[in-house]
Order: sequence, then structure tokens, then C-alpha cells
Amino acid sequence: MPMLDVYIPDGALQPDAEAALLNRITEILIRNEGFDPADPVTRSVSWLWLHRPAAVHVGGEPADVPRYKVVPSVPEGQLGERQRANVIAEVTEAILDAEDGAWPRDPGRIWVFPTEIPEGRWGGMGRSRPLATILARLSGGDTERARRLARERIAASRAERARLP
Repeated sequence: MPMLDVYIPDGALQPDAEAALLNRITEILIRNEGFDPADPVTRSVSWLWLHRPAAVHVGGEPADVPRYKVVPSVPEGQLGERQRANVIAEVTEAILDAEDGAWPRDPGRIWVFPTEIPEGRWGGMGRSRPLATILARLSGGDTERARRLARERIAASRAERARLP
């Protein structure tokens, strides 16, 4: 259930390449969360906001080539260390591919910040949506399995954070 904020300067990509890129980024997130990108229920709750920065500056000066920022937000427990690394690498490659040689193939122009929203702080439809509720909806309604999976994922996420320096 990713929520994506994608910052693409106006004119950086051809319109058809940009449309394909936004779909590809959505699918990358869905797949790394462990769901089927073709599932219509999962796609219906995967939202992307396209932002058009008026300008991008580097070192106080206008950038001479496009710069991109992608901020995928997911509920706590949805992306482990490996999945976060995959998202960063795959989104970076997807953007470079979408440019189709129009700009230097430089991953240093792309920043990806996968963000986990702490349990109890993912809100929708006027209420907090715990991970178990989200997983139950996306996995066909098996609430007991969803609760167990949510507990496991959140515990793993917190243990991983505790190991970080």
C-alpha cells in the first residue's frame, strides 16, 4: 500500500516515458512490499503524487541537468533492509531508463527516500489504519493471518532499527 511522492522537473522526460515510469515505480513498490502489482485491490490503494518543482538548484545555482526525488511511504514493517535497498536501486534505474539517453546516465542525480510510517500513524478514511487491517484487506480478508504477519513484520522492523548505529 505505497503512497509515493515523485518529483520530476517539467520537461525532463518525454510524456509517454514519464507515464510508463510512474507505473513502473508503483509496481516496484508494490512488489517490494510483497504484493502482486497486477492485483486490482492493491493497485487501488497505491497512490502516487507527481510534483513539478518550479526549479531545482544545486549549490545555490540552477541545475544544468534534471534532478529527481522519490519518497515512497509505507506502513511500518512493509520494507525490510533488503527491500529498501531494492527500491532505491530499482527506482534509480527506472528513472535513468526513462530518460532514454537524453541526459548523462548519472545515478547521482536521483535521490530515493523510502519512509516507514510508524504503526498507528497510517491514516485513511478518517481513522488510523494499523498494519494488520491493511494486510487483511490486501490478502483477501484473513484477519488472523494478517494480525500474525503484521506482528512479525513490525517486530522485525523494530529489531532492524535497534541494530542501526
